[in-house]
Amino acid sequence: MPHRKTALRLAAPVAALALALTACGGGDDDTDADAKGEATTGATAAASPSPSQPASGGDMAHGESATGKVAEDPGEVTYDVLAQKVDVGTEAEAAKAVADAADAKGKVLATAWIKYTHKSGPALTEGSDVHDGTTLFADGRRGGVLIGASEDAPGCEDPYDVESWKQGESHVFCETYVIPADATSVEVHWSEEDGEPYIWKFPQK
Repeated sequence: MPHRKTALRLAAPVAALALALTACGGGDDDTDADAKGEATTGATAAASPSPSQPASGGDMAHGESATGKVAEDPGEVTYDVLAQKVDVGTEAEAAKAVADAADAKGKVLATAWIKYTHKSGPALTEGSDVHDGTTLFADGRRGGVLIGASEDAPGCEDPYDVESWKQGESHVFCETYVIPADATSVEVHWSEEDGEPYIWKFPQK
């Protein structure tokens, strides 16, 4: 088992990512009108899924599971994924959890419990990558993941300890993120590779 330690990794702002994606869509000034028309038509067609390839992702109701596929080492596995709950802590708890308390100023820890059920596909014998598709957002902005902070939370399993996973079995993995203390909503996102996220919203008081 690889050595892991708790560390704060702050994600790049979502706005910066959106800006980069927008910049990638630009074209040459010398492109003629016909080429622009063809490019627009192609982009529209690509954005509209065919009937045989329904779009994934979207807002989920509380208690509603998402279904998606993950390319595991022995082969593709279909999972049901359910964000069960989110617990939000205090600024004092966040200051104790990170290496530098200054990084937690005005921040709190948000821990999400996510249940993953192996629906179909080969049995796993060396762990799973299903939890890699999970992230937490607060008021539309991605939080900073706190690695290793969820392993001791009640009801949470360490994904690195799960080596045997057969069809029909479920495991609950947790994710802890650092989010703004004044966030009004926490969202759990899970997506297939290159897929749109399924989103469970947990409003905060």
